[in-house]
Amino acid sequence: MAIYIIWGSTYMFIAIVLKEMAPFQMAGLRFTIAGILMISYYIIRYGSIKIPKVQFKNSLIAGFLFLTAGNGGVTWALQYIDTGFTALLIAAQPLIVILLMYLLEKKSIQAISMVGVVLGIIGIYLLVGQDVNVHSTTQWIGVAIVFSCLLAWGWASLFVAKNEFPSLSLNSGIQMLSAGICMSIIGFIFEDVRQPLAELQWNTLASLSFLIIFGSIIAFSSFNYLLKYVSAEKVATSTYINPIIALILGWYFLGEVISQRSLIAAVILLIGVYFINVGKMKVKNKDA
Repeated sequence: MAIYIIWGSTYMFIAIVLKEMAPFQMAGLRFTIAGILMISYYIIRYGSIKIPKVQFKNSLIAGFLFLTAGNGGVTWALQYIDTGFTALLIAAQPLIVILLMYLLEKKSIQAISMVGVVLGIIGIYLLVGQDVNVHSTTQWIGVAIVFSCLLAWGWASLFVAKNEFPSLSLNSGIQMLSAGICMSIIGFIFEDVRQPLAELQWNTLASLSFLIIFGSIIAFSSFNYLLKYVSAEKVATSTYINPIIALILGWYFLGEVISQRSLIAAVILLIGVYFINVGKMKVKNKDA
């Protein structure tokens, strides 16, 4: 339930915070605090941190790809494109992963997954090809940034599958703290302060707190836990729920427009993602 509702709602809360904070400054603060809390929890529970250098390096690389290049880019893009629209684009992540597996690892694509790829491309075309979603240069740049984030996440997914990492809580903490520091540096160098922290409105502080506690610590930890103890296919069902949550919240609270074409595109895209995930399940069952 955490990764369904919480991750689906993070888009709205990010959009709220962006009204008073620059994107990388906000993301940097969010993940730095979350990372410190996660690592502190690990030290309190286990007394010390002892991990091989290679695992530490792998966590740094994964943190950069998943959070700095991935989440940081999406946060920046949300300045210019709607939250529900962004969530639908991100729902195409399985499509990007399977294409990267084909291009980089020379793995064959199952017939049913190929159908999913085609449907996914059609859905994306219908989404971005309408003025209600993308009608300015900055919005097109935002869309391009989101797709670059999908590539970073896809690359990270392949990297994580092949390498060793520390325990779940420590790995999450290292990823978040390192990415938070990196994004804070980017924000300090390239962004102006929109509003001093002491002058942030209560709804901004509440949204930022939600992102730190629920969006980062609870949801991210739940995601890693589920990947370890529950089948990846069940975890992947969040792909279908998150965009729906984001669309509803963006429409109700932020006044975002949901066109009939967007709804049709969403259905086509999510059906395509379903076919891709079904193809992955068949490959896994065959190899087992």
